[in-house]
Amino acid sequence: MVKAETTLTFYGGVNEIGGNKILLKDRDTKVFFDFGMSFALRNQYYSPPLLSPRSEKSLQELEVLPKIEGVYKFDEKASQVDAIFISHGHMDHSAYLSFIKREIPVYCGETTCTILRAFGEIRKTDLEFNVEDINFQPFRTGRKIKLGCLEVEPVHVDHSVPGAYGFIVHTSNGAVVYTGDFRDHGTKKEMTDEFVEKAKAADPVAIISEATNITGASVSAEEEVAHKLRDIVSQAEGLVLAEFAYTDVDRLNSFYHAATKNNRCLAVSLRQAYLMHSLSTDKNLRVPKLSDEGILIFRKSKRNENGKERRRNWEKQIFENYPDKIVNVEQVSKRQRGIILTMSFYDLEQLVEIQPSPGSCYIFSSSEPFNEEMEIDFERLTNWLRHYGLPQYHVHVSGHITPLRLKAVLKGLEADKIFPVHTENAGLFAKFMRDTKSQIVLVEKGKEYAI
Repeated sequence: MVKAETTLTFYGGVNEIGGNKILLKDRDTKVFFDFGMSFALRNQYYSPPLLSPRSEKSLQELEVLPKIEGVYKFDEKASQVDAIFISHGHMDHSAYLSFIKREIPVYCGETTCTILRAFGEIRKTDLEFNVEDINFQPFRTGRKIKLGCLEVEPVHVDHSVPGAYGFIVHTSNGAVVYTGDFRDHGTKKEMTDEFVEKAKAADPVAIISEATNITGASVSAEEEVAHKLRDIVSQAEGLVLAEFAYTDVDRLNSFYHAATKNNRCLAVSLRQAYLMHSLSTDKNLRVPKLSDEGILIFRKSKRNENGKERRRNWEKQIFENYPDKIVNVEQVSKRQRGIILTMSFYDLEQLVEIQPSPGSCYIFSSSEPFNEEMEIDFERLTNWLRHYGLPQYHVHVSGHITPLRLKAVLKGLEADKIFPVHTENAGLFAKFMRDTKSQIVLVEKGKEYAI
């Protein structure tokens, strides 16, 4: 009896960090795992906000959006995909849901669903991120989803955003494991351990694994970050500026505790406040409450031609629900010794009005631009910091597993084939893994691979 053929086709995440779009086909069932934005490819042609894509046609012309039939809402053909599974809420794994047909069900963790819906409100008019009318099907660990001849088992993993999952896909030819982005040095190591145990029990024939940290890995943990932040803040005599991904709840907690331990308040942006507000109902998350004494909400001045401030609906919710928490540049300037201010690269002009006092500093606590929709221009950042006499600290822990730990995990799973994705160094990864029994398959974009 001839086995039914199971295949994988990679439309993103190939020779790049992020942009994952992986099609698994088994008999007549077709499922995508992740549908993210390719930052690297997009940045070859665009430089937002002045040069931004204006239509899906231009994105397809430049192959930033791959040509796939029966997936996109602007394609008149009937849907040819049974479902899309999203591993987590980072834009390089989820943003291009914007373009999919709305009848295609999108399975993701409950927390990821909350994050994506909040992003949808914040980025309401964004061509490249619009989840309005998406048919979300939220899950948690323990649920198994049956689709045609597939059974998909999501299992939580630790990552730099809450609600991250790996997947064990039971196919006609055996189990296929997709790691998504994961680590085992964060605050929820036990979740990754559970995923690895379940993956091993499934006796996988193939693994699709991230290999982000195959170069430049740093060995640290969130507990170390928290300790270092408290130490830096205790020495600062002025304002402490902080840059970190506002989806990174672990880092949010670390900065919050660094603030409260040093008799400061953590002033978050309106965007981060709205995400915190949205996540506040998640009983499985430990997130500071906006009502907490140690939290403030920083408002930037936004005025139209008539001199009136413009507020969108999500902003109005924050202003109406937390009016006593709002602080402006003048108030921050007067209270510098009592505040840690979260500030993105694009907010640096606020420093003109704040005027950081001597003894202030800047803490950069993110390494991957793929956590958010922006990339930092370090030369311009340095110019701003130099102008105001602000030393820069880099305190961070990666959201991705380190090379030796990754090798140990993959060797333990003993799959026939390993497909490295989410890496710019697949060739290096293959050599690093050459003593394993698994075949390392260096994938090409758009090519179909049999399992």
